[in-house]
Amino acid sequence: MAKLLYFPLLMALCSISECVQHQYHFINENKTWADALRYCREKYTDLATVDNMNDMIQLNKTVNDRSNQYVWIGLQRTSVYNWHWSSGDPALFLNWASKEKVGSNECTVLYNGQWINEACNNTRFFICYNMSTGLVFVNQSMTWRTAQSYCRQNHIDLVSVRNQNESQQLEKFINDRNSSGSAVWIGLFRDTWQWSDQSNSSFRYWNTGEPNNAGGIQNCIGMNQHAKGRWHDISGTGSFPFVCHEDKLIVIQQNLSWSEALRYCRQNHVDLVSVQSVEMQHRVMNVVKLASTEAVWLGLHNFCSVNMWLWVSGDMVCYQNWAPGNGSTPENCKLENRKGAVQSGGDQTWISLPESHRLNFICTKY
Repeated sequence: MAKLLYFPLLMALCSISECVQHQYHFINENKTWADALRYCREKYTDLATVDNMNDMIQLNKTVNDRSNQYVWIGLQRTSVYNWHWSSGDPALFLNWASKEKVGSNECTVLYNGQWINEACNNTRFFICYNMSTGLVFVNQSMTWRTAQSYCRQNHIDLVSVRNQNESQQLEKFINDRNSSGSAVWIGLFRDTWQWSDQSNSSFRYWNTGEPNNAGGIQNCIGMNQHAKGRWHDISGTGSFPFVCHEDKLIVIQQNLSWSEALRYCRQNHVDLVSVQSVEMQHRVMNVVKLASTEAVWLGLHNFCSVNMWLWVSGDMVCYQNWAPGNGSTPENCKLENRKGAVQSGGDQTWISLPESHRLNFICTKY
């Protein structure tokens, strides 16, 4: 049975998450993967990238049974292994046991406070994360991928560990509930798959038995329309229809004050970007690397009279990603007129700056 750890909700008047999707375009022309990539980059942004299940649902709707074969998306096999959190959080904090980082296995357990590589087909208890109830200990033995599916169907995802404080909290949570002292799955895994637009999404939607790299030449991904869009690795030399995506966030590489950036976005696009969910934060993290300044303006401003931050869209700041020491209202905020920016390097957290600073900025076309 799953055991729950409850946390109070401090999100009154805020939605739990924002439905954010790429704009997808189904192209009913048969092309090789490389030719499909070239077409998408010429006409749109890139071959389709899928960040989460919301994207996958939208992608299936876009294809809408208009193909009775495979459909190309932008995932490709590379020669380099990268670590990912199942939830999509960047793998910046790592807590390996001695020499474990160079192990050959591709999934991770937590055991006695340290992380150990294990074969993904081993069966272990595991920890899910739920937005409303917090951590969930599931004392049923499953493989890593089965545990991942369980967490996504019943909660949010396998747990991520983003810093030392979260690592210590998770270790205590497990010790209080795991009387056997056995290792448990967490959400860290590695693979060699990379999206063609270089984004950092860790979302995978494999069909049963996939990927299998039959013949050692299956380096591209086709959605299987006979399996509800689930993914197969296949050779990129085949000719199939494909899906492009069009980015709705754009980094403007001009150095403007916050007010000037706001005016530019509203005149030329829609608005300065609002980041109201972890999904949108991941989108911002994927595009902000294009910036030429150390921080990039967001549509976030301090509303002094009520001592709170708001998005220019008028929404409250529910999801937050502040760097330590930022996010509070300064006593002299009327003089400084603080605005919010995202760091373009490091862990890409938010910082508050006087609005007169001149930075690149992110416009949204939503």
